[in-house]
Amino acid sequence: MRPSTMVEMARTQGVRLPPHLLHIDAASMPADGRGWFRFQRAYDSARHLVRSEAAMRRLIREAAEDDAAEGSVRMEIQVDPTSYAPYVGGITPALEIIIDEARAASRDTGVDIGVIVAASRMKHPLDARTLARLAASFAGDGPGDVVGFGLSNDERVGSTASFAPAFRIARRAGLVGVPHGGELLGPSSVREVVSALAPARLGHGVRTSEDPALLRAVVDAGIALEVCPTSNVHLGVYTDFSQVPLPILLSAGATVALAADDPLLFRSRLVAQYEVARDVFGLSDEALASLARSSIDASLASPSHKAAWKADIDAWLAAPVA
Repeated sequence: MRPSTMVEMARTQGVRLPPHLLHIDAASMPADGRGWFRFQRAYDSARHLVRSEAAMRRLIREAAEDDAAEGSVRMEIQVDPTSYAPYVGGITPALEIIIDEARAASRDTGVDIGVIVAASRMKHPLDARTLARLAASFAGDGPGDVVGFGLSNDERVGSTASFAPAFRIARRAGLVGVPHGGELLGPSSVREVVSALAPARLGHGVRTSEDPALLRAVVDAGIALEVCPTSNVHLGVYTDFSQVPLPILLSAGATVALAADDPLLFRSRLVAQYEVARDVFGLSDEALASLARSSIDASLASPSHKAAWKADIDAWLAAPVA
């Protein structure tokens, strides 16, 4: 959601937004202003503004337009249809709206959009199975199709293993497991997620860096890591960008996908994550290109799309500096 869209929706609905939702800067935020619960309150405030099909479609369309303007070619949106079900007649209509608009936005903007249906740790594991069956019925690899199944919200809540049946349902339908893990909790939690949910990609996973043996196992298993530096700092996992273990992960040979996570709440988009990689960690053009290729490898896009995008990266790298 664009900040301007959030403000407009709040004004239209007569909703007073929390002050901290209007002024966010992860890098300069004091330590006592960071953390998961502050983030969750902000997220809920913004999500509660989305109360119609038109609002749902607008958010997807604007996200695609903004990514296209930055030069992104692939966007994978993670959604929990239950959040919008009360306003559109149920979880199935909610997901159908998301898929339909994702397909239309893909066509109109040129950004290839994949949909990931995510269960919430805050809800019962049986709800996750319901979502997995719903996701399975829309599985595919085309624009707007459901390509993965995730597990989101506070990593510290619930039993990871209790969500394993939902992930098995999703895998049987050809969906890729992409749960969150390894941001708020450390190596032992990552081991549990890997063992119970058999992910192909971890949302975050940065704390695998704290255990060399675990990191080696993750790399050897080909499990990709979504690294979101701004999220890590905003949530208080690290005090500043220099502590984000991106160099450790890259040196270990991990498949890393730089990601923006939540541009609204972190006020930081994908390009800014690459700026951190260059400005804080000193990555060269060659290293940034390698990181972009790695991000493509970690995506759930079709092989033909991946090959074309990698060729574009090679062309960028080979182009003379202006």
